[in-house]
Amino acid sequence: MELKIVDKSDKDMHLEIKGESHTLLNMLKSVLLADERVHTASYDMKHVTISDPILYVMTDGTDPITVVKDSVSTLYSECDEFISVFGKAVDV
Repeated sequence: MELKIVDKSDKDMHLEIKGESHTLLNMLKSVLLADERVHTASYDMKHVTISDPILYVMTDGTDPITVVKDSVSTLYSECDEFISVFGKAVDV
């Protein structure tokens, strides 16, 4: 995975996420939209096999880099919780 900030201002950012697909972007978008500081979160992928997705985040004025970092931390915690719960379920 490689990240490139395509465009950034005080309250919005376009972030190219090379080598990723809908799987990661859908999860990240969902977590971002649950954040009250986020006004808009979406992504565009011209073609799944030949283009890299561009994530777009617009905030209430909070630095979008901070918001994305916080959302990634939340997503990481949710995955850890799922691993724990799943492990208990299959160890029955």
